[in-house]
Amino acid sequence: MVNEDYRPNDREERVLQLFQEGRSKDEPWGRANPLYFRERTTLDKGQVEYALSNLTTAGWITKLNDGLYEFVEDPRE
Repeated sequence: MVNEDYRPNDREERVLQLFQEGRSKDEPWGRANPLYFRERTTLDKGQVEYALSNLTTAGWITKLNDGLYEFVEDPRE
């Protein structure tokens, strides 16, 4: 269940943006691992893990297995 009242911080916003890259171009999007976010941002391992944990708890993403996450929805859209 998606927490519609959750307000992502700047780091979480960047992670959400990366999850959705390719969406408007009809390219693959919506799944990624923590390394993907670290390679494309200035966030360190702990910051990425914290952002993914918060977004998972809020229901905006889901953890498919160890190291793979999937975008669920952004209720602001």
